[in-house]
Amino acid sequence: MDLIFLQLSSMARDMCTKVRIEAFGTLGKMQQVSEDVLLQSLSKKVIKTDTMSGCIINGQKLPPKLKIPCAAGIFAHGIEDEFYQVRTAACTSLGALAKFSSQYAEKALDLLMDMMNDDTEAVRLQTLQALFHMATYGYLSMQEKHMHMFLGLLVDANASIRNAAHKILGLVNLPKLQMFKSALDGLITSLEKNPEEQDIYGILFSIGKNHGSFSANIAKHLAKEITMASDGELILDKPRIKALLIVSISAPFSDDKHKKLDIPSIIFSHAISLLEKVSSALGEEVNQDSILSYLCHKGGMPFWGNRPISTEFGESESCKVETVEVGVKIENTAKAAKYLDRVLQSMESILQTVEGAWTMKMSSDIFEAKTILRTCKEELKVLTENSSGSIGAFSSFLCDYLHAIHLIVEIWQLIKLDNSYTFGLTSLAILLEKLNISIRRLEYCYAGLNGELEVQVLELSLLANLFGLSKIGACSKVVLGELLWIISRLEGLCADGSCELSDFSREIKKAFDANPIGDTLIGNIHTLFELFRVKPTRDFGMLKEISAVLQVCDNSSENPLSYICGLPVGISFNISLWNISSHHRLWFRMSVGESVQHAFLEFSSFEGNEELKNGSMVVPLDATPMAHSFVLRVCLLMECSYGISINQGGHGGPTDCFVQLSDELDVYFVSTGQR
Repeated sequence: MDLIFLQLSSMARDMCTKVRIEAFGTLGKMQQVSEDVLLQSLSKKVIKTDTMSGCIINGQKLPPKLKIPCAAGIFAHGIEDEFYQVRTAACTSLGALAKFSSQYAEKALDLLMDMMNDDTEAVRLQTLQALFHMATYGYLSMQEKHMHMFLGLLVDANASIRNAAHKILGLVNLPKLQMFKSALDGLITSLEKNPEEQDIYGILFSIGKNHGSFSANIAKHLAKEITMASDGELILDKPRIKALLIVSISAPFSDDKHKKLDIPSIIFSHAISLLEKVSSALGEEVNQDSILSYLCHKGGMPFWGNRPISTEFGESESCKVETVEVGVKIENTAKAAKYLDRVLQSMESILQTVEGAWTMKMSSDIFEAKTILRTCKEELKVLTENSSGSIGAFSSFLCDYLHAIHLIVEIWQLIKLDNSYTFGLTSLAILLEKLNISIRRLEYCYAGLNGELEVQVLELSLLANLFGLSKIGACSKVVLGELLWIISRLEGLCADGSCELSDFSREIKKAFDANPIGDTLIGNIHTLFELFRVKPTRDFGMLKEISAVLQVCDNSSENPLSYICGLPVGISFNISLWNISSHHRLWFRMSVGESVQHAFLEFSSFEGNEELKNGSMVVPLDATPMAHSFVLRVCLLMECSYGISINQGGHGGPTDCFVQLSDELDVYFVSTGQR
């Protein structure tokens, strides 16, 4: 990997701007680089080490032009490049490589902080994104010499820059109390100048929680200030007092559990008036009643813990949540939020990699593109297994989306060869069918698709239909009709301005407008393929995955069910359905060898709601094989059409196209004579 890094470093000095941009972008995607090479990339002065004394790295002899000094100061040069696109790419990679070395991360921080003086706003924003990436994964260690520059960002005229700086402060570790106080002062000043930015209170809570000892120090001084105030009252509508109260009450939820952090009760009693802001800072996972109970209890006001809350703080039946339970819940919520940030950051990185892989496909580096897509899909599967809710649904959606893109790359490879017989007579047809199944899953197995996600799925359908025309080599009325319907749907989605037709969709529409029978489309089919771009949306809204799980109790290859050869047998299934509504039509598909039987699933008697339904059902297998034993393969299918079917409740199977909703389940049988 060091050799590749050095080769890319050499390319990063190329005269062509595009080459430099690509080189710096690729440097940040390196998976393993030695520390010596990384440190040399930051320093224009050649660093002499034992590793550099020879021309061999990790057992590889370097060409004369690729000795380590060729990487000397490559990032220092990159951030000084005359083109802002190059500087932006250099900043991105600077932050991405910090994970390999703490010493590198410390020195890279110096360069990144210098970039905050850049004249181009895009570069400054990307620099902050790189810093946020480092902070999220614990690579950013803020130093005192950087505080002045960073605090200036908190009052920047650009709201996006202020917001990015806020988020970084919510994650970074500040080793000294004075740095901590300076950060608080900077945020308070920002709040005073921009009172509409109420999310700062959430950042203040995060900073306080991350620095428990420092927050406790603030709390003690604030308690004295409150006590010394006239009439024992303090003006709570000042941003400074609100901010310090938020920081003070965050201390008990810090990781400094080995230290005794005594927060005066007067802090909690005064924080009650900030209930809404505290609730907003903690997020929706902890309700206001629980927070109020906690604050009252810690503030020495047990009256609130056992009686209904008055309308002054909002109505509630009762507030009997124990302090410890609320504290644990708040702490868990904070941890979940931090994990969520990491998941989203990982997704963002994966999506950027996918876009890069598609570029490789366009440059005919198809094998490498397929490898990258496969790796990204595996990473997303891990995220899916460890995520839930809309995040889990979105990561699952992206897995399916990447599967479709992977199939598209394979189909593209066959089409470019102009001879699919090399891969077998039916290779292209099989891949096209797999692609259509994958697209149907994206379209029908997710509820709550927003406009952007639906546009992405429809563009995949456009591409699949173009592939179909390419395979046929002539116009098909069915395919042309499908294309027209998709374009009409895309125009409808983009009519309100929330989405925009891509060049790919726009050119297909132009081809239809020029020649409704599709001749122009066939003639320009390869050009249209080239226009398709992978741009996965980052906005997933309230996405929900539609899925199902089938189970047969006490059945395995060692504990099979009994049957009499040739006679029907009933199988009792336990079924769980997620996000299934009354208009969905589900079917069992049961197969033994080439014999297939369908049975309609009636789930009106199931218990639960649309989010999760549970129930059981005995399904008869009409005829068992004349064999000593057999394995029945069962899964649930969902019709893709919501129309009324004449087969409703029968055994004929889905009348329209369908998607497989559950994993296939093996049910084991043995004839009674064999027991």
